[in-house]
Amino acid sequence: MKISFLLHNGYGIGGTIKTTFNLAQALAERHEVEIVSVHRHREEPNFLLGAQVRLRHLVDLRTEKDHPAHQRPARVFPASEYRYGQYSELTDERIAECLAGLDSDVVVGTRPGLNVHLARQGPSHAVLVGQEHLTLDNHPPALRGELRRVYPRLDALTTVTHADAEAYRRKMRLPGVRIAALPNSVPEPALPPADGSGRIVVAAGRLVRSKRHDLLIRAFAGVAAERPDWRLRIYGKGEEQDRLRRLIDDLGLYNNVFLMGAASPIEAEWVKGSIAAVTSSFEPFGMTIVEAMRCGLPVVSTNCPYGPAEIIDDGVDGRLVPVGDRDALTAALLDLIRDDELRLRMSRAALAAARRYDPVPVVEQAEALFAGLAEAKRTRRGRSGAAAGRRLAAAVVSSGHAVKDATLALGVTTLRSMRKGKR
Repeated sequence: MKISFLLHNGYGIGGTIKTTFNLAQALAERHEVEIVSVHRHREEPNFLLGAQVRLRHLVDLRTEKDHPAHQRPARVFPASEYRYGQYSELTDERIAECLAGLDSDVVVGTRPGLNVHLARQGPSHAVLVGQEHLTLDNHPPALRGELRRVYPRLDALTTVTHADAEAYRRKMRLPGVRIAALPNSVPEPALPPADGSGRIVVAAGRLVRSKRHDLLIRAFAGVAAERPDWRLRIYGKGEEQDRLRRLIDDLGLYNNVFLMGAASPIEAEWVKGSIAAVTSSFEPFGMTIVEAMRCGLPVVSTNCPYGPAEIIDDGVDGRLVPVGDRDALTAALLDLIRDDELRLRMSRAALAAARRYDPVPVVEQAEALFAGLAEAKRTRRGRSGAAAGRRLAAAVVSSGHAVKDATLALGVTTLRSMRKGKR
């Protein structure tokens, strides 16, 4: 199969980019795979991408940021989508041209706005798959309405959790669209797993409000008060950086909490720690949870919708605490810090449990889904072609009968005229 992924910006940093790269590289072992990045803003991508996967872009922001068409608003990309401000008449045109020229067997969109493009402009010969990396409930009503109108033109929609797949089935009613949960994949790290000796709690992710790093910093104040030898390292960059740095200073935690900046690959940082922490107010999947577990770290996470509870077995390979509960977060961290045996037992359990997110089983699910959809599409085409053939044959027969009847009628009329002439 030839498989194309349509991605917002393959040169940025984020969970959707990383999981798309992971899936594309795994599929490229047996298929022809490309990633089409709508935007490009730097020379090389942040994440490593194997040579087997082709990466190309549609709009280079380094040279086309001031393009006249990029100054005019988009008409296809939905205005209610979070990234609307980054799309334009230029992206509308380039995406339409790209989709019209694809000879791929499967085309995969990776965010709602791109799925709308795919549903409205995707090539009719290809299997069209929309991916949901957020959650249905996270979308504003106007966007849900737009998705309800156009998603029936897709062949399938995948979500990263079973809970969100069920929400789409229950709330959207998309006739003829296959809805399936396809989790994100995380390759096995090249480094040995953490040994549990580092007195470090590690967190990673964009420094934005939804990740609630402020909650983690406040919770760690309670940890530092009892165990000042432990450190918290937060990896990532974003709009909250200055506010978080002020909070660290205000709480006097400058010797215990450190904003480390972005790190890619992150595996080398996970294995230096002994516990991972995730404090999001919502987490559609939780790539950092799986990444940490694959490096042998038990994860203390807020029990937010939808991902953490589908990944973490509470009390076995990590801990789940109520969203926004600072005291519960502090207590869960201290439970693992105080008890070395518990921490090491959870570390081994996390390492074993995370193997289910290896690319091999995830790719097998994706291949089975794509192949099944392609076969169903061929069958529908065959039936449609056969039906069209029957209609054409019937029309020819009907036309033949009409000609025959007209010829007979003309013959009878002529014969009558001749007889009248003889009289």
